[in-house]
Amino acid sequence: MKPYEIILLAGILGLSPYTFADSNSNKKPGVEPVTNKLYLEECGACHFAYQPGLLPERSWRKMFSSLDDHFGDNAELDSRAHDELLNYVVSESADKSSRKRSRKISKSLSSKDVPLRITEDGYLKKEHRELSKKMVEGNPKVGSLSRCEACHTRAAEGLYSERYISIPGYGRWEDD
Repeated sequence: MKPYEIILLAGILGLSPYTFADSNSNKKPGVEPVTNKLYLEECGACHFAYQPGLLPERSWRKMFSSLDDHFGDNAELDSRAHDELLNYVVSESADKSSRKRSRKISKSLSSKDVPLRITEDGYLKKEHRELSKKMVEGNPKVGSLSRCEACHTRAAEGLYSERYISIPGYGRWEDD
């Protein structure tokens, strides 16, 4: 359905055209929020529980193949938990998601790219290009782009839009 057809149909039915957009998962913003309790418990115990839609399947598979050295820490899981969590992150990965930001992340990667850190993704690098080192690395309340929740006030909900950004010590993000 073309945009003008949606608006026309919505007007006839007395609905907002956004009613139709919201029901289409391709129009949902951000990334799918984390819904797996075990993932929140296991991964969220040490760091922000990054949504699976921030990385492609190949990245999650590689990461889960070496949890004994997970960025310098041992994050091994028993086989049941490992399999459950791997299935979860693969099924919700960026290349399988229909969420807008996940699709953008997936499209920004070549088929050979296997980023293990979300900060290695070209799309996310591009989105953060205007930030100074002082705002991130030099900011004791942020420290790294990997600390999404430090600035993205609704990161846990999978919402990374500029309207939900407040950089500690700098305030709300206003893109000029």
